Formats: sequence, structure tokens, C-alpha cells
Amino acid sequence: MLLLRAAWLLALLPVGFGSANAIQRSFGIDYDNNHFLKDGKPFRYISGSIHYSRVPRYYWKDRLLKMKMAGLDAIQTYVPWNYHELKPGLYNFFGDRDLEYFLQLANEIGLLVILRAGPYICAEWDMGGLPAWLLEKESIVLRSSDSDYLAAVERWMGFLLPKMKPLLYQNGGPVIMVQVENEYGSYFACDYDYLRYLQKLFRHHLGDEVVLFTTDGASKSYLRCGALQGLYATVDFAPGGNVTAAFLSQRGSEPRGPLVNSEFYTGWLDHWGHRHSVVPTKTIAKTLNEILERGANVNMYMFIGGTNFAYWNGANMPYSPQPTSYDYDAPLSEAGDLTEKYFALREVIGRYKSLPEGPIPPTTPKYAYGQVAMQKLGAVTEFLDDLSPSGPIKSTYPLTFAQIKQYFGFVLYRTTLPKNCTEQTPLFSALNGVHDRAYISVDGVPQGVIERGKSSVINITGKAGANLDVLVENMGRVNYGRYNNDFKGLVSNLTLGQITLVDWEIYPLDIDSVVGYGLNSRGSESKISGGKSSSYAAPTLYTGRFSIPSGIPDLPQDTYIRFPGWTKGQIWINGFNLGRYWPVCGPQVTLFVPSNILVSSSLNNITVLELEHSPCGTQKCAVEFVDKPDINATLQYESNTPKLFTKDLWLDPL
Repeated sequence: MLLLRAAWLLALLPVGFGSANAIQRSFGIDYDNNHFLKDGKPFRYISGSIHYSRVPRYYWKDRLLKMKMAGLDAIQTYVPWNYHELKPGLYNFFGDRDLEYFLQLANEIGLLVILRAGPYICAEWDMGGLPAWLLEKESIVLRSSDSDYLAAVERWMGFLLPKMKPLLYQNGGPVIMVQVENEYGSYFACDYDYLRYLQKLFRHHLGDEVVLFTTDGASKSYLRCGALQGLYATVDFAPGGNVTAAFLSQRGSEPRGPLVNSEFYTGWLDHWGHRHSVVPTKTIAKTLNEILERGANVNMYMFIGGTNFAYWNGANMPYSPQPTSYDYDAPLSEAGDLTEKYFALREVIGRYKSLPEGPIPPTTPKYAYGQVAMQKLGAVTEFLDDLSPSGPIKSTYPLTFAQIKQYFGFVLYRTTLPKNCTEQTPLFSALNGVHDRAYISVDGVPQGVIERGKSSVINITGKAGANLDVLVENMGRVNYGRYNNDFKGLVSNLTLGQITLVDWEIYPLDIDSVVGYGLNSRGSESKISGGKSSSYAAPTLYTGRFSIPSGIPDLPQDTYIRFPGWTKGQIWINGFNLGRYWPVCGPQVTLFVPSNILVSSSLNNITVLELEHSPCGTQKCAVEFVDKPDINATLQYESNTPKLFTKDLWLDPL
């Protein structure tokens, strides 16, 4: 009787979290027969990338169900270290950062998970997922055996990986494979001791049963420094190429075992000022078919791209930041819409496996709420007591963002003019020392913009003793290559004529917190109007409110916001940092607004930080909600822009 009762109790335990059924689960590599083994049987996965950090938690289930209905066996996701450890030792796994819930949801839907745990991820994400606070030690060598770097990695992985262990497949969870680092063969350090250290660390926390793997570009040169014995080497490559040759590169490191393309590109990334990337559906479908007919495993990067909300976008070199949209021309759009590409790839997948029965979740409806009138609150300089309540940090020379522990957003640098500048006098940033874009005013009168890699000098005028304000915007840290140690702010001195400017007051601006509490108008016009050029105005805050129409069912719905007559800035809705807008540069003109940040029970609050020039005062002072996106309207493309190197490919912006 006791044995029967024990068996009954055991049967009630959740499958995968300590039950008898979980003991029989296994996932491994059959080297003799060149395939994976799942529960002892040959297995080939067809997977798609989704980044939980780029999709609101509210929509995780919708996106995962659409991926399941496309015929996918698995999803692949990155873990951005800096998304969870914003400050050393302070971890956040709640709400949109609830990784465990995301993985459990995938498990419930019937999707396996390929976890790309880092610590570096690239992903067109700020600093490739590495926390900016690592740069407080300026000499640190990231992604290497540097002792300070390894100590931080050990603490982080010591927190993350034990949370992941119960979610491994053999423990009843969905995680079948865990990636160690990412595309390390593309990094200059080529530090095998670093990879060995990570391998040992991952094994210590996850055990010996889990499949650990690496991913690198499909060439011997990348695999030379990216592959390590004991970590299964996989490759990534784009559509339209020679599939046989690409997999031969993998065979150079893995003579036996399953063929795996861990990043089969369904689209491509964008940069501000360049055309939106579009990859033909036919090309992708053709190459996907070639991969599958070889019996190879594949992960489609991206299956849904999502959004770089807030300040999370990355950048590439020569310095080119990525926009807020991470649509990626993927099978599911930024908003999770079903596309022609989705159905074309689903049809290819259906040739090789049975597709799930049942309805595909539909594209979510979009609603055009129309124009919302905006009003000026005041210049940023008028809110310094609110935005920087601790007051300025004083320093003879400028300090970087990392030195003042301000990792994202904006910092105001203030000094006084040491001499009269009745004639236009050059203000110069030596060594391309503005990272990344500086908005310059003298006594509230706008003077111009200095931008990293674009312009290093402007002419200013003003009287001796006047306030020189330099508002510096961090536009996203480099996510790929040897320049991940991307310091922000004034990283070198500014000179006025022949004089090096000194005695700075440095204001770290906590705009996000202040917007959350609410801002009140300062009612001052004198400091934020005028100036020597109508092209610029001092950085200014605006606000507006709108209500969701009543009497219409199923509202609020997703929408898009556009900025007619506005130039460049940041926008918050109900305190949620939606991201950067820059319609005069393009290609992105509208920003995606998910319905979950809107409310129908009260007014919705909009806060806009316009950095250069608004339409207010000369035309209608308004933003507009529309029901269709526009992320492909490049307005400021420069034909002589150098090619960009990223993701193991040379990209021509054309």
C-alpha cells in the first residue's frame, strides 16, 4: 500500500522537475551516425531565433505559438548579461526579464530551446551583451583571460547557470544545447585559455550531460580561434551561397557528428542612415531546402527580430549605430505579423516533417489613434535639479560615462568660456573624442552638433564666462569586433581655439526615472528659443496626452508612432522607454508601440526628448499614431559611406 501511494505521489510531480519520466530523457550527439540523439532516437532540429529581451512578455506566447505552427522544433535565444545585471551584483529576472518563465512557456508550447548563454552574444545588442560597468577598469581586456574580466564572468555565470540547470532537457526542461561564448573566432584575442575556462565553468554548473557548443563563421580562419575540443563546433552562413562548402568548413573541426548551421540568416540588420535590409524570400527558401535535404540541423536567425527598446541597440565600426527596430526582414515582422516569408519557409519545412495541426495565431490588429498635440515643458538645462538630483560631479577634465557610473542615455558636460568669442571660434574634439553625439549650446543658445566619425569641429560664439553646455548622447555601444570596449561621453578633451577646456561640471541625467514620476512645465521660453541657426534648438522636453477611444471593442491595440517635423530624440509612453527616433536620417520613420504599454482606463502620457529641432512654433506641434509601419524610408543615405564589417560578412550599405 505504501509503495502504491509513493508511486501515485511520484506521478503527480511535474514532468521534468524531478519525476521518474525525466530520468529517461536524454539529448546528445551520435558521432558514428552524424546526428543528434533525443531520448535515444535520431533527431534533427529546425529552429528559429527569438530574443525575449526584444519582445514584450505580453507577446511571448503569441510569438512562440506562431513559431511552433511554422513547423519549428526549437527556438534559439540569447541571454544578454547587461539586461539582467545593470549594476554589479544587482540581478533582475522579473517581468520582461523573466527568462525562466520564457523558457517554461516554450516548454509548455512544445518547443525545445537552444540557449546562447554568453557571456558575450553580439546580437546587435549594446556592447554585445557585456555590461558597461566592466569598463570602469579602463585597461580591462574583454573576452579574454584578464583576471578582472574572468572574476565578473564567474560571478555572473555562478548566478545564471544554476537557474538554467533545472531547465535542461535531461532534467525535464526544454534546453537541449547551451552555447559557450559566441563567434569567438572573429575576435582578435584568440585566447584558448579563456575558452577552456568557460568550458570548465559551464560544466561545473550544468554537468557533463548537456551538449555545449560554439558558433563561428563558415571558414577555417574563424574556426581556428573559435573552436575548442570538448565544445561541439557549429557554423553560420547566409542564403544564396554554397551549402556544401559551408558544411565542409564545419567538417574541418568536427569530422563526425551532425551538420549544424546555427545562424541561417533570414534577413539582415539595419543602421541609421542606410537602406533597410531586405533579403528575397525565394533565395532563403531555396537555401533552406538545400540545408534540409542534406539532413542538416538549422536555426533561422532571426525568425522574429523584435525591437531595441530604450537604449539597447548596438553599433558597428566604422561607428554606425543600429535603429530601434530590429525587424530584420524576418518571417515574423517586428510586431509579430505573419509575412509571405513565413508561409514560404513553412512550406519548405512541411516537405521534411509533419506540420502541426490547428489554426495559426493571426496577425495582431493595429489601430491608428491619430494625432496627439504636444506642448513644450522646457529645455533639459531647466530640469537639472530633477534630472541630476545629486548635483554635478566636478572634474578638471571630462570624465567618461563609465567613470561616473552612468551607463546609458545622456550626460550634460558644463564649463565656462575662458575668453570672448565675438568672432566664430572653433570648438574641436580631438581624437574623435565625442562618443557618440554632442548637442552644444552657449548660455542656452544652440551652436551645433559634433558627431563621432562624422564631424569633430563646430564654430561657436559667446562671451567670456558664458555657460558652455555639451549634452552627450550614448547612441549604442559597439557589439562586434575588437572595439567592444566602447567608452562613452567626452573621451578626450575639447579645445576652444588653442585652449584646452577645463573645470567641468558633469551632470549624469536620470531621465527615465524622472519621466516615470512625471515632469511639470517650467514655462520658460527664453533659454530654449533663438540661436544662430534655425537648424538647431536646445535639447527640449515635450509632453502630450491621449485617450483610447471608448465604445470600440478590443482596444487598446498595437500601433505605430511617427514624428512629422521632428528631428531626433527619445520617446516614453506611460513611462516606458520606447526607443530612439530619427526620421530625418532613416530608414526607420515609425516606432512600434505594443498594446500592453497603453491603458484604456485613463489618459496615456507621452514624453518626448527632442535633441535638435521640433515642429513646435512653426507648424503643428504633434506626433501621430498610425496603423502601418515605415522602417524603409532612408532619407539621408550617403553614397560614400564605408562598408561595414559585422557578423563575418562585408556589408555594402547599397
